Amino acid sequence: MRWRTMAVFAVAAGLLGTSLPLFAHHGNATLDTNKVLTMKGTVTEWLWSNPHCLLQFDVKNEGGQVVHWIAETQNPAEMVSLGWGKMSFKPGDEVTVSLMPVKNGSPFGRISLVVLPDGKTLVTIKAGVSPKYAVGSSGDSKSENNTKQ
Repeated sequence: MRWRTMAVFAVAAGLLGTSLPLFAHHGNATLDTNKVLTMKGTVTEWLWSNPHCLLQFDVKNEGGQVVHWIAETQNPAEMVSLGWGKMSFKPGDEVTVSLMPVKNGSPFGRISLVVLPDGKTLVTIKAGVSPKYAVGSSGDSKSENNTKQ
């Protein structure tokens, strides 16, 4: 009986231990949700994968140094419904990216919109939903234009 109780406890602890990180994964605690940075940069890589797509791009900061940024979006299924695709970006594309940066100052954030070289704008939110970090879909941003790390 004691062995069975221990086994049930171990299984319950294991399930709890693996399910709690799933809820934490989608939090905004690391992001500065009161700030939107808008930067012009050059795409180095576009990763179309689960659980989040990642856009990697290089930006020159105020000192002229190249800073490599990584910015995430939602999963590919959600992005397709917003007009994004596996071939949305290619290395060398000049893009303007608006994102919520992480609080610790690292060059990482969550994309709110991207303006492509042809002027097309890709957003990461559905029409009618306007979280406080969203920027207008016209590509003109009233946010802080900050390219420093």
